[in-house]
Amino acid sequence: MDRLQKALKALDGRGYKAYKDLKGSYDFGSFWLTIDHVQGDPFAAPSRISIKVPPVQAGLPNALWKTPVRRVALEDFLGRALAAAIGCCVKGGRGIGKSGEVAIATSGQQILRRNAVLVDDSGVEARLTIGLPAAGRTIRAREAEAMLLREIPEVVSRGLFFVHLDGQAARSHVESAEDQEYLRNWLDQHNLVSFVSNGSLLPRRTGIDDRPLTSKVIPFKSPPSLTRTVTLPNAGEVAGMAIPSGVTLIVGGGFHGKSTLLHALERGIYNHIPGDGRERVATVPTAVKMRAEDGRAIRQVNISPFISNLPLGRDTVRFSTENASGSTSQAANIIEALECGCRVLLIDEDTSATNFMIRDQRMQQLVTRDKEPITPLLHRVRELYHEHGISAVIVMGGSGDYLEIADTVIMLDNYTVRDVTEQSRALAGNSLAEIIPESLPPFVLESSRKPTSDALNPALGRRPAKIEARGLDTLLYGRHTIDLAKVEQLVDCGQIRAIGLIIKHYAEHYHGKTASLTEGLQKTLSDVAENGLDLLPPWKTGDLALPRLFEVAAAVNRIRATDDDRTS
Repeated sequence: MDRLQKALKALDGRGYKAYKDLKGSYDFGSFWLTIDHVQGDPFAAPSRISIKVPPVQAGLPNALWKTPVRRVALEDFLGRALAAAIGCCVKGGRGIGKSGEVAIATSGQQILRRNAVLVDDSGVEARLTIGLPAAGRTIRAREAEAMLLREIPEVVSRGLFFVHLDGQAARSHVESAEDQEYLRNWLDQHNLVSFVSNGSLLPRRTGIDDRPLTSKVIPFKSPPSLTRTVTLPNAGEVAGMAIPSGVTLIVGGGFHGKSTLLHALERGIYNHIPGDGRERVATVPTAVKMRAEDGRAIRQVNISPFISNLPLGRDTVRFSTENASGSTSQAANIIEALECGCRVLLIDEDTSATNFMIRDQRMQQLVTRDKEPITPLLHRVRELYHEHGISAVIVMGGSGDYLEIADTVIMLDNYTVRDVTEQSRALAGNSLAEIIPESLPPFVLESSRKPTSDALNPALGRRPAKIEARGLDTLLYGRHTIDLAKVEQLVDCGQIRAIGLIIKHYAEHYHGKTASLTEGLQKTLSDVAENGLDLLPPWKTGDLALPRLFEVAAAVNRIRATDDDRTS
């Protein structure tokens, strides 16, 4: 600490780049501070520092991180504690640009595996960013001294020393995540696709604010016929609605809560923080939200199970386009997810292509089958379940035809849930019998598709690789701008950054050595699971969060071709 203080005094008034002399590690007694990277300019990305607290000083109870799920939850809790401490202890605004800023990457309502805080036998390490202060481009050493020698130690004490933390809150955080993971595994063992506990609070504040709505909320209550009780490791017995495998419809009038329920199910692949309202909403981890995505690029995807006999003999077994329609994009989204092992399709009619979802009898009489290249999902969704074990949960308010193929029908009535399966069966007819699955192209759930090496190269000519997240919507990958706005189960910018680095790792280690894109990405994610997210970047960072295979593949599949990029 004294060495850092002397170094700072020697820098006062010098040009900003002299801050680079501070790189290295400094002993603060109860922790080590390492300045890993120094920004070259006050307006550049902030400097990166890391804090290492030995086990004795951290005092973290072993029981809180003895298993992988507990470790991730405790790391998440500590990251949030550090963020709160930064808010309390850091003055900010110590000059121009980013001077005075201190930050740590944390998640929103979900508990994600990150590399911002890491806990192991050697203690706890936290990665922060810090804007070293400047007036113009002149070092303000006294302000830097206040940040590094007073504010940072206080942040570390409040955020990483267990003696100063709310121990009961930490235990609740960890135990809640453990219960959610247990619940998700329980689903698979009991042939269920999702569970929503009684008392859950599903509505969110707004479409862009994932925090729970706090006023005029009706707690969730399961209909008796769908109620199951599960005994969780920490919370004990919990009752709620269990959605069985098969084809499930969510029906009801507009604005009665159908899409809100589906949104909770699609986020049920993640663990949520206590107080979110969805802590005991769980969905099998292989569930994928499907939608139409007009304008997306598609490369060599076999969409023939849904779309065939296009005019001019256009190939739908290896279908490619730079500007997909609603129906072709939704068909491709489903096939690509199935290639990655998706076992549950989550679909909302509001974000689907109508002609992909249904074709009523009158339209079938007017436009006969030999003139219509689209086979709606309606005519194939049961086959997906019976032949391949792939379930579907579909929000449907506009077509009674789906009642004929549903195993379970859930109605939302003024935000109250009812099981109307028997009533629906009484209303359903048999008009779909004319569709004979044997006459349709078969589903092929495996593919040897993989992109070209050029498409996977993130370099910009002679310049080094460029991989950058632009919010939750866009990944800049070399010369490619990948649109991820419609990949709806991404929840964190850190996942976008990690996706870019995972693609790069796949390109360097597995492309050309595996039979398919899916196999190569699976091997890459196995490497990350074994070695951590730090395997991916070329330097130490703390801004990555783990994505799923489905979202990584979705990013690769949305890389647009250039003249030199064609899928093999």
